[in-house]
Amino acid sequence: MFIDEAVIEVKAGRGGNGCASFYRDRWMRHPVPDGGNGGDGGSVLIQADVNAHTLLDFQYRQHFTAGDGRHGSSKQQTGRRGEDRLILVPPGTLIYDADSGALIQDVTTVAPPVTVAAGGRGGVGNDTLKHRDTTPGEPGALRRLRLELKLIADVGVIGMPNAGKSSLVAAISSARPKIASYPFTTIAPVLGVVRVGETEQRFVVCDIPGLIEGAYHGRGLGHQFLRHIERTRLLVQVVDVSGQEGRDPLQDVETVVNELQRHDPALLTRPRLLLGNKMDVPGAVDHLSRLREARSEPVYAVSCTERTGLEAVVDAIGKMLKTS
Repeated sequence: MFIDEAVIEVKAGRGGNGCASFYRDRWMRHPVPDGGNGGDGGSVLIQADVNAHTLLDFQYRQHFTAGDGRHGSSKQQTGRRGEDRLILVPPGTLIYDADSGALIQDVTTVAPPVTVAAGGRGGVGNDTLKHRDTTPGEPGALRRLRLELKLIADVGVIGMPNAGKSSLVAAISSARPKIASYPFTTIAPVLGVVRVGETEQRFVVCDIPGLIEGAYHGRGLGHQFLRHIERTRLLVQVVDVSGQEGRDPLQDVETVVNELQRHDPALLTRPRLLLGNKMDVPGAVDHLSRLREARSEPVYAVSCTERTGLEAVVDAIGKMLKTS
């Protein structure tokens, strides 16, 4: 199951208390303080993990707690620091403060962990204070976090439902998305790795669930997945030119463009490739001709079923990625 949003609660460890202790031997007239400091509480950290691909785990576990620091002890011994708690998330996860809505960190790479809740400082023992008093450990931070996943891919495949997006991804990559002849076969983004010819160049392609008119308002399945194309460098728009379902390819192109515009106008400035799919169906040539006449950009003719025209598309994507 693909889950791309979650709310969790994190609690850092409490610092240990400072120790009140006195040392005196037979030659000392007065005892001297020798109580150690308390250990700091453990912190909660978040780090990206390339082996994680969804936030599904956080649907079943929402509370994460770091270890408390140990109390100080006599002989000037400092308490042991509490154990940190490391939370692993997929690359591309945004971490928000759930209460204020402020963005804490955009975890795009497997970089050093991000501290999201700092452990409390340990209390001070009387050896440091040089009198009878000590201080208690401070409580650790407690926060509610909202995690939002935006997949990281080079190419985003977009289009209306049943246009052949999943078939394209399956034909050019090693991904095996569910494919069927009914709308909304894809209900979660699918990632695949594509190799360009015999070269060493590879790119990651993401199959986005079909968009319908009004998707940016929450209609259909497209709304919750539109954000997954925000990180892509190039968009491939697949259009059904078969005319089998009575849809107009020109209108389909405009519908998807309008949804991108309303979701994020910056998406329209991204390089985009237009594919006329299902060329194996009789009558597709006429619809393709109309599409090419109406659009200023090149329109590639492909048939994912018969795997024709795909090599030229992959080569074109490879060249565009090198220059984008």
